[in-house]
Order: sequence, then C-alpha cells, then structure tokens
Amino acid sequence: MNKLFIFRYLALITALGLIAVINISCEKDDLPSNGEPVISFIRVTDPEDADSLLTGAGQGNLIAIVGQNLQDAKEIWFNDQRASLTPTYITSTTILVTVPAQIPDEISNKMRIIFTNGKILEHDFEVKISEPFISAMLSEYVPTGGVATIRGDFFYQPLTVTFAGGKEGTLVNVKDKEIQVTVPEGAQPGPVTIKTKFGEMKSDLWFRDNRNIFLSSDPFTGWWNAAFVVSKPGAGDPPAINGNYIRVKKAIGGWQWTEVAGGPPDAMGAISKNIPDSAILKPADYFLKFEVNTVKPYNNNVLKITAGVASGFNDSQYTWLPPYDTKGQWQTVVIPFDEIAASYESAGSKLTVSEKGYYTRLLFHGGGDLDCDMAFDNFRIVRKGADD
Repeated sequence: MNKLFIFRYLALITALGLIAVINISCEKDDLPSNGEPVISFIRVTDPEDADSLLTGAGQGNLIAIVGQNLQDAKEIWFNDQRASLTPTYITSTTILVTVPAQIPDEISNKMRIIFTNGKILEHDFEVKISEPFISAMLSEYVPTGGVATIRGDFFYQPLTVTFAGGKEGTLVNVKDKEIQVTVPEGAQPGPVTIKTKFGEMKSDLWFRDNRNIFLSSDPFTGWWNAAFVVSKPGAGDPPAINGNYIRVKKAIGGWQWTEVAGGPPDAMGAISKNIPDSAILKPADYFLKFEVNTVKPYNNNVLKITAGVASGFNDSQYTWLPPYDTKGQWQTVVIPFDEIAASYESAGSKLTVSEKGYYTRLLFHGGGDLDCDMAFDNFRIVRKGADD
C-alpha cells in the first residue's frame, strides 16, 4: 500500500507540474510579444501633447514609457542614475517615471529597465543636462573682496563665475542651487555669467545695478531727513555698498508719521527723472529694487513707498509690509512694479509720464510700535529680463 500510494502521489505531482507548464506556456503565448517586455515609444505626459515622441528629456521631466509587458519593472536607470519608481504608475503598457536630476558620472545615453525576473531591457535615451540658471542674488551690491551669493539651479562643477568687465570670482562654496563667490577687484556693473561644461548663462539681473536709480542720497536731495544719511560708516554701522546710504535708527510709534526720504521733482533734482517712460507705460515689464539691511528686525509698523507718481503724494501709496529680517546683512528686495502701480491706481493715482520727474517718498506710517534700525540704498526701477 505504501509503495502504491507513493507511486500515485508522484504521478499526481508530475501531472500537475505538466499542467502548470502547459498553462504557463499557453498564457505566455496569449500575451503580446510572447510576454517579452517591449518599449514601443516614449512620450510626454501632457494629454494635449500625447503625439510628441521623445528620444531624450531634461532632468526632472516626467515621461511616459509605452510598450508591452512592462508590469514587472522594478528598477529604471538613466545612464548610471537610478530613477524613483511608484508602483501605481506602472502597468503592463505604461510606466510613468521622472528623469533623475542628479548628474551621471558616466554618460551612456541609455535607459535600462530591470524586471523582477532579472531581465534587462535597454533603450536609447538621452538625458539633457541643463545649463546653469541664475534666478537672483542675495544682494546685488557687494564690495570688492566680499562674498556674493547667487541663487538658481544646475550649478554643476567645475564652473566659473565671471563679472562684467571680464573678472572671474573665486569660488567659496557651491551647492546645486546656490553659489558663494568672492567679488574680484575690477568687477563692473552688469550681468554675471556662470559657465559649466553643460553650457553658460548670463544673468538678467545686474550686479551693482546702477540703472534708473531714483533715490540714493549720493548726494542727498529732497525735503526730508538729511540726518538719516550715512556718509562715513563707523563702528557698528552697516558697511557702505554704493556711497551714501539711509539709516533709520529710532523708535517709531504706531501711526506715527515718520518721513524718511524723498520730495517733489524740483526738490529731488535730476534723479527724479531717472524712471524710464516705458516703466510708467508698461509697469508689468519692470521691478522696483532696493537694498535693505535690518540691523534690528522689521517686525511692526508699515513702510509706504512713493515712486513714479507724477503729481503729489498719495497717503495710501504702496505699503511694504513686515516681517523682514536680513540679520544685519545687505539684501536686495525685488517687487513687481505693476503691483506698486496697481496700488496707486486703486487709490486714485494712475501713473502717467512726466517730463518734469516724479514724486518720491519713504514714509513709516502704520499700526504697531517699531524699534527701528534699518538701512536702505539704491532705489531703482529696472526692466525684467533685459538691459534697459
């Protein structure tokens, strides 16, 4: 009985195994391409551009790999960089995956898909490495020998930072989205150029931007508070970044009327005419920029700014609101000029071109007491993305 039982058991196992093989073979035969993974094409994920097929893509781009029998993908590599896979984005016919942002050590221009059974599917695909991108500087004014901070992306080493005048800065620290560089002797006002082996970019912004300055106190002009102007910084004063600067160091009570600088065109002089007509006519094309140094935090009250108004002061002018704290360092403030123009218009002062110049005022006037110790310089209106 035991031998008969064992014989029947082995026969049953063999039969089941044969049936399983036959079933697997049949299932495989029923699958497209006999169950072998295939890539038909790669496309963008936007449905409106679904017909746009890709042979390459930039870092961080989401792509759709379209084919057959892709459901068992467990790894995807672009060059020698592994992409992150999300199981819910994997089906038998499609894989959605983001091209890695990391720079490859070795560039093969190949994509490899590794499946759970160990099979590897290779496909020609170029990862387009981005050229450097400059978005801003922490401060657009830095003295010679000081450290300038440039922000952006794709700062891949080795790289160079060249200032207007052709002078190359000395790198202090480089991250993917930030560069710190020592400003060289001979750096001039103008764009900054960053170059890597993947390309170069000249900034839209200007280092030491001297265009269209309408308030600087070099020399002091206007109606209000020559006493706020610092010509020779002493111990404890912020360093000068472009000649004289304005420093407001006093307690300002809530709703106290504290005029800091400015005046009508005839009191400001020729500097009041420095705002270009095109900025008045198309404020959306321009920024208001200035440098600020908060020795103490700007954490209360309100600073009201008049710039580009042709007739009189408007007591409801643009309000630059707290909080803002540079922790004792100079930083550049950037405000879209159309936001400022809209605030004037809503208060009844639509911008119009004036050959005589424009009214200017910095006014602290708002709720909340402010222990004020703030310095300002280089109020200017400059074009977005182009030389003026």
